[in-house]
Amino acid sequence: MTGLSTLCYIEKDGKYLMLHRTVKKNDVNKDKWIGVGGHFEADESPEECILREVKEETGYTLTSYRFCGIVTFVSGNGVTEYMHLFTADGFEGEPIACDEGELEWVDIDKIESLHIWEGDKIFLRLLAEKVPFFSLKLVYDGHDGLISAVLNGKEIKK
Repeated sequence: MTGLSTLCYIEKDGKYLMLHRTVKKNDVNKDKWIGVGGHFEADESPEECILREVKEETGYTLTSYRFCGIVTFVSGNGVTEYMHLFTADGFEGEPIACDEGELEWVDIDKIESLHIWEGDKIFLRLLAEKVPFFSLKLVYDGHDGLISAVLNGKEIKK
């Protein structure tokens, strides 16, 4: 099975807006901290998807954002997800409560200490280093264990 999704890290004052996924049942991201985003609807481009998902989950309309890369997640459970990764540094609107968990502004340098996916640490470092557009493949063992990470076709982690 294959899925298409987007994820955005909205930045303000040295913090990212993080979503603590605590609500959904049978959520692969249950209790993890992630950016905001979600799955494509019919005929959407990555940009249309991220604008819609951010608005639905946060109440914000993005005014300045960047498409940073594609992350291929291989779950080990027969599911592959192609996630389109964005950052944003401009937005407007009033925040709303998110029905998927709690939204919280977190210092960027403290995010790695949160309960996040091991592979997320890799692409968060790439974002921090302002690496140009990249392709990252993350292979998991069916649980939380990261088996391999391949950046732009070259293995970086076993």
